Amino acid sequence: MAPEVWLVRAAAGPYLRAPMATDTLIKPFAYCPSLTQYERWQTRTVMVGDVGIGGANPIRVQSMTTTDTMDTAATVAQSIRMIQAGCEIVRITAPSKDEAENLAEIKKQLRAKGYRTPLVADIHFTPNAAEIAARIVEKVRVNPGNYADKKKFDVREYTDAQYDEEIERIRKRFLPLVKICKEHGTAMRIGTNHGSLSDRILNRYGDTPLGMVESAFEFLRVCREENYHDVVLSMKASNTQVMVQAYRLLVHRMMELGWDYPLHLGVTEAGDGEDGRIKSAVGIGALLEDGLGDTIRVSLTEEPEAEIPVAQELVARYPRKEHTHILSPVKVPVDPFSYTRRHTRGQLNIGARHVPVVVGDLSRKPAITQATLFSWGYRYSVPNDKWNIADQACDYAYIGRHSINFHIPGTLGMVQDHGTWLKDRAKERHYPLITANDYRAGVAQHRDLNFVRAGFPELDSTLIEKLREDATSVLVVETANAHGMAEQRRLLFELMNAGCEVPVIFHRNYADLSREQLVLHASTDIGALFLDGLGDGIFLSDAEPGRDDLECRTAFGILQATRTRISKTEYISCPSCGRTQFDLQDTTARIRARTSHLKGVKIGIMGCIVNGPGEMADADYGYVGTGVGVITLYKEKVVVKRNIPSENAVDELIALIKDGGDWVEPE
Repeated sequence: MAPEVWLVRAAAGPYLRAPMATDTLIKPFAYCPSLTQYERWQTRTVMVGDVGIGGANPIRVQSMTTTDTMDTAATVAQSIRMIQAGCEIVRITAPSKDEAENLAEIKKQLRAKGYRTPLVADIHFTPNAAEIAARIVEKVRVNPGNYADKKKFDVREYTDAQYDEEIERIRKRFLPLVKICKEHGTAMRIGTNHGSLSDRILNRYGDTPLGMVESAFEFLRVCREENYHDVVLSMKASNTQVMVQAYRLLVHRMMELGWDYPLHLGVTEAGDGEDGRIKSAVGIGALLEDGLGDTIRVSLTEEPEAEIPVAQELVARYPRKEHTHILSPVKVPVDPFSYTRRHTRGQLNIGARHVPVVVGDLSRKPAITQATLFSWGYRYSVPNDKWNIADQACDYAYIGRHSINFHIPGTLGMVQDHGTWLKDRAKERHYPLITANDYRAGVAQHRDLNFVRAGFPELDSTLIEKLREDATSVLVVETANAHGMAEQRRLLFELMNAGCEVPVIFHRNYADLSREQLVLHASTDIGALFLDGLGDGIFLSDAEPGRDDLECRTAFGILQATRTRISKTEYISCPSCGRTQFDLQDTTARIRARTSHLKGVKIGIMGCIVNGPGEMADADYGYVGTGVGVITLYKEKVVVKRNIPSENAVDELIALIKDGGDWVEPE
């Protein structure tokens, strides 16, 4: 079998590397053991106290305290709540020498209460604090973007000599910490954050996944020079596309170099509620599906103990020993390190340049009335005899064997089983769902649009050729495989390799799941496919009655989290920590209450300045705590107003949005 070929996009532009001569060598631009069969990437083991990360160890779950580190009692109490919830590693911020020194007392009290869970000191701007903490706790986390740099958004050109001088400066500042960690057996996480890349990195590599990887490698090379290898790496971002691409490129580079450092996975500033869970599952889940990740942290704007069950549910599905074997395709026709949507033909509002569609499943209802559509974004007004349509309204409703006896909204299409459609074919905007066998047999079709249902092994070369020639068809790709993401991806590769541009809707059927499991599993399974630009629609089915609203929100939430269809306001909200200058949960709720109607606007809500300016570049507006009781407002990454009293800051944010031309009055 010929090896897979990968296309990677570097700073200088795209380039293609020739295939290796044998499958036994590292595949060009590979980033995981297999794209089509679950296999966890084998990393080295890094011990954090008594807890092993990587190697044959299970995927570890961790979180971070939100208390003031100088409040020993509160930090100890919260750490215990986290541990009792299942947290295996507890991270605590140490922004200055005082907090770093107080970690000793926190650790002492936890040990006295019988808790041996390892502690991690979270360091950003203060190397001295890291050097103190490394002698106390089991692990330190450093952010290479601000450990020895201060972001000035300074645009300049570096000669090679000047760049080398900068690297030597970094080495001298970082080397003492490496030596202390090596002497004391302290592990380290080199945690790159998309929002806090140094000016040096930004000016040479840009605000890119490549820049994120190189930022970590600058520090990792110093560790390797000292023969210090107790290192874990992370590539966090609030943008799931950037986050996944950065981790993939990191692993690819390590594979080339023969390195095997464990990975800490996380989507930073994911937010709260369903949105935060969907966004986290899309990013973290996409990588877990490919066998990447040795420890995870779900960053929610909630109490840290609330993060643990979410993280546990994400990792509970791995390793995937029960999945059906999937044959590997000959060629992988996508670039895993940048986003490009698969080219498809357009059919009505599906495919081509249309945003991905959402199909709602109403087929299990005992009967379908106007009220049935309420949960799917359509509200019928009896007095006015008209439909009100929400921003998150499904585009098609699958009604199975039902017939409709009322006038449907003008933006909605009905999808029926083929036999029922034959009786209703004269009705406007009614389309058939045809099985693969019936489609091959040449049953009657709609002149404009036909949904063809197929999975593995029905989607063979004969069916692909028929779909390629049929301009009215849309393919609904199904799977019953436990590793269904990989199977559906493999089927898409087959279509692309055959030159078949049929639009594709991904269908997954979830049964016997809790509400949270439905959200997390669907976001993992389908979100990963949209991150690679492979989908034209999403179709969720749920056997539990009364959860239509959840299915609808989840489908649209997945598209929002993958940046493929924006249907609501997006909040880039950090999970809080001891550096936070205000009540993040309360503030996020107040901002959400006043801005949730601003479709497509991205608002960053940051508790402190650590990642604030950088993350503002990914948001339209930013609300950042810069001191006790004071807020700084950003327009993208530019400071607009400083030191606003917190009691007035939300009003000032609204005024800034109005000045920016993005405000509309709520209905």
